[in-house]
Amino acid sequence: MRALTEIKRAARTAGFARRQLAHTQAGPGVAGHLSQVLAGYRGVALAGYMPIRTEIDPLTVMEEAAAHGVVCVPVIRAPGQALVFSRWQPGAAMVAGPFGARIPTHEELIVPEILIVPLVAFDLKGGRLGYGGGFYDRTLQGLRQQRATLAIGFAYGAQQTDDLPLEPTDQPLDMIVTEHGVHKISA
Repeated sequence: MRALTEIKRAARTAGFARRQLAHTQAGPGVAGHLSQVLAGYRGVALAGYMPIRTEIDPLTVMEEAAAHGVVCVPVIRAPGQALVFSRWQPGAAMVAGPFGARIPTHEELIVPEILIVPLVAFDLKGGRLGYGGGFYDRTLQGLRQQRATLAIGFAYGAQQTDDLPLEPTDQPLDMIVTEHGVHKISA
């Protein structure tokens, strides 16, 4: 287990470096492909995220989606637990949540059907490397046990890798969207 922990740590370090470089070089319109994908799901409850550090920014797409349906953002309750999602609207009052991500001041819990998932690194088989807390893995597993849930990884193309250390508990993404295009994952 220790070996896998070290391998994941190295993969995260490399993923963060690639993401940092892509973030500094990114121009406008990085969410164009994500907007096109989500246009086909108008009115479906959508979970976005409030970007932190050098994460690719989904806010313009979330604003578009909020004009047509319910949008929510993740809230971390405690380590080892699944995320919950609170309704978000453009201009909503926000406060700092755990890890620096903003969360709505007024909590209204929503169960999303589509999740835009941030990540550190990904592969084209639907593998995702996150920050290491397992929040999205637990959340996706629980949601998928209740009903079909679409997980869309949103990242810079530079975050792609072919050598991703995965575990059986890692939940696969259904689609990866980058500033360059859309990669649908075949089952």
